[in-house]
Amino acid sequence: MVKVFCRNTGTYGEFPEGVTIREIESAFNLDNPLPILAAKVNFVVEGLKFRIFNNKDIEFLDYSSYAGRSVYCRSLCFLLAKASSDVCPSSRITMRRPISKGYFCEIAKADGTAVSKEEIDAIRERMKEIVGAGEEFHRHEVRTEEAIEIFSRYGFDDKVKLLETCGRVYVKYYTLQGYPDMYYSALVPSSSYLKIWDIQPFNGGILLRVPDRHNPGRLAPQREEPKTFEVLKESLRWNRIMGLKTVGDVNVACLNGKATDLIQVSEALQEKKIVSIAEEIEERYHNGKVRVVLITGPSSSGKSTVCKRLSIQLKACGLKPVSFSTDDYFVNRVETPKLPDGNYDFDNFDTVDHAALQQDVLKLLAGEEVQVPEFNFVTGIREYNGKTLKLEPETVLLIEGIHALNPLLTDKVPDESKYKIFINAITSISLDDHNCIPTSDNRLLRRIVRDANMGSFTARQTISNWPNVRRAEVKWIYPYQETADVLFNSAYLVEFAVLRSHAERILASVPKNCSEYSEAHRLLRFLSYFQPVSDRQVPSTSLLRGVIGGSSL
Repeated sequence: MVKVFCRNTGTYGEFPEGVTIREIESAFNLDNPLPILAAKVNFVVEGLKFRIFNNKDIEFLDYSSYAGRSVYCRSLCFLLAKASSDVCPSSRITMRRPISKGYFCEIAKADGTAVSKEEIDAIRERMKEIVGAGEEFHRHEVRTEEAIEIFSRYGFDDKVKLLETCGRVYVKYYTLQGYPDMYYSALVPSSSYLKIWDIQPFNGGILLRVPDRHNPGRLAPQREEPKTFEVLKESLRWNRIMGLKTVGDVNVACLNGKATDLIQVSEALQEKKIVSIAEEIEERYHNGKVRVVLITGPSSSGKSTVCKRLSIQLKACGLKPVSFSTDDYFVNRVETPKLPDGNYDFDNFDTVDHAALQQDVLKLLAGEEVQVPEFNFVTGIREYNGKTLKLEPETVLLIEGIHALNPLLTDKVPDESKYKIFINAITSISLDDHNCIPTSDNRLLRRIVRDANMGSFTARQTISNWPNVRRAEVKWIYPYQETADVLFNSAYLVEFAVLRSHAERILASVPKNCSEYSEAHRLLRFLSYFQPVSDRQVPSTSLLRGVIGGSSL
């Protein structure tokens, strides 16, 4: 017999050795309104078919948890891949990335034509058939050479390259009605779990729609994001030009000694975009309009570094940039809003004294000299230390911070005087054609490495606080993404390969007996697919230097 502690109920149960998680679920009387999709076993996410042979801690997961949603959406992607293969046998489907509250997917047909509405309808019906039949997802663990042979027969070169370069002896893959696919974490037991979803035509491809995280009984309301989609298309175009669609492609290039070239090209593409933004600001300035540049983005998107690099390019255009951060206008710590649990809500809009900030901006635009504050993060007090600003001729004001695009921050400043920049790490590279990389993973790894290098937070602390960061971004930052004049993609083509050697030792410090270990374990498994690349060739002005250290900005 094995003894299982259920973290959901705080109770124990005894079961025969080899019992599956699905078989013991009912014994704990969870009284859960949502279906159980997977479980954390000793803080590692496993599927419900996982067998227990030793005493374990278990936490059952439903769609209300991030891990549960990931399991559900990952399984949906497999369902779509299988159905599209059945309906269009000679086609290849690629899951590009989450967007518009769903997943953007492209289908490459043998004749080169776009997928039609009729074909999408047929794929939907095939998906419904598979769900109705309750087909099982079967997991297999085989030697890597055997998996390579299987995926080679199906023409899945993306998976073959990944497996050939990841250095693993054994790998896991799944089958659905005999159709093989590979996912780097758990799936639901069968297609019958996938009740809520839809697909529809979207920008020449398909949008796979998923349940609403707040109300899983219905689809997430679709949100139009045309500017974000254009940035994604631009990134994908450059990936195609360079012949790099997936991590396997990047690994092969790095093993062939091309890592330095990839770093240099990535830097050149980002600098080209910054130059373009600077030239547009210069043109609008000389047209008598833009005087204020607002720069925002979610955590670890690279706001500060982009602001500094943009300042350099504005100087090259003959302008005189001056800047400050919205953080300098934080209210004193004792006045900071609090979360329901009593902790300070540092991401709340009212954390910034927006009235004082806007008053200073208006004075600057009127030609007055203004003494601007500096926030002392040690004492928690806003201080005035003699720093002054004045907008001389040819001067533009750069304001950087997470609330910079909130219209209430500068609602008295004429819109034509403002140029708005939204920075995000829109990850365009994928593990393989069916496993896209969430933007949030990119930024979380950046933040973990940066916090550890600065000595501000441990990996455990950063992971623990990340859900609060994400909730704040959804509320305070992302609603203004599509209002920006330009979106800047700070994702870096070989970023994960460079971050791997930095992040692995930091993530390894997370204890195995805490809830944060689940995320640390997942990120370590994810990073293991990348060939590590030395950071020696990363220039001191790079966005990555703001994360790994050694920045000259």
